[in-house]
Amino acid sequence: MGADRKDVEIISSSAGAARHILPSLRAACPIAPQLSPYADDVQEWLVSELPLDAPTRERLGRAGFARYAGRLYPDATEADLRTLTALFTWFFLVDDACDGPERIGLDEIRALRDGAVALLRGGPRLRHPGLAGPLRRLLASAWREPHRRMPVRWRLRFADAVAHHLDGTWQEAVNKATGHAPAVEEYVELRRATSAAYVSYPLVEFVTGRPLPEPVYHHPRLSQLRGVGNDLLSWYNDIASLDRDAASSGGHNLVLALAAAHRVPVPAAVEQAAQRWHESMRRFVSLRATVPSFGPALDPAVTAHLDGVARAVRGTIDWTMESARYAVPGR
Repeated sequence: MGADRKDVEIISSSAGAARHILPSLRAACPIAPQLSPYADDVQEWLVSELPLDAPTRERLGRAGFARYAGRLYPDATEADLRTLTALFTWFFLVDDACDGPERIGLDEIRALRDGAVALLRGGPRLRHPGLAGPLRRLLASAWREPHRRMPVRWRLRFADAVAHHLDGTWQEAVNKATGHAPAVEEYVELRRATSAAYVSYPLVEFVTGRPLPEPVYHHPRLSQLRGVGNDLLSWYNDIASLDRDAASSGGHNLVLALAAAHRVPVPAAVEQAAQRWHESMRRFVSLRATVPSFGPALDPAVTAHLDGVARAVRGTIDWTMESARYAVPGR
């Protein structure tokens, strides 16, 4: 259930407060921006080579998903950046299918989730009735190289991250169908799933070719850092998409959740969201400074992983400001 027309007009008129605060958050981010030298070439490949219809290609061209992937994985080879961009594209197309104007039903979301996870666990050739057509072809094509190069334990970890993401997507759809607007902490936890950040983190290991052992990957300090990094990129995106979310999110936006919880006007909730973001950024910096050593054989891979989490934060900020998907004025 979305906001009524009067509420949407009030929120939309207040969205300027959100847009004006975005540059200050960007300036406060201590993580240096990076971009792959192959990003623009891969973007051209994306819109000309993938098996998609012309309207979808045009939309992908304006969104700039290759530049998004290129900001998160600036050290990837051109071939690997194509794989990453295809995966990113798949997730955004799924997001559109599950939460766009012509969204699919709850049963279809669940079937898509089961089909995608089955393919990731079983290999690109596996077929499942829940995943068919262009979405199946795109995922199967993008998954071939990670499936070929990466060990089973990594592939299962990645599949689990995708399952978690799509479970969150399904739960958000359930909430909207039933008119349930989540409370703040409930929303924060759900947003960590729907953001797909937890899917992006294991892909650092694909780029480097150095998968982390399970005890290291799930070390409490690394898990905490991934969670805070996820919040930082998710909340920045929420502020950027406030205007759009006012009409369709059913309260699934940090600003809207804060406004409802504290019974404050939207501009005040924007300030509260920004304050939470600053506090989390300070915690992120502190956590990273206290990550322990895992020994000379593993520390380079751990450092690459931590760099990947940080790049996801900064890359999301920079891509959000440049992508037509969000069309942030005054950037």
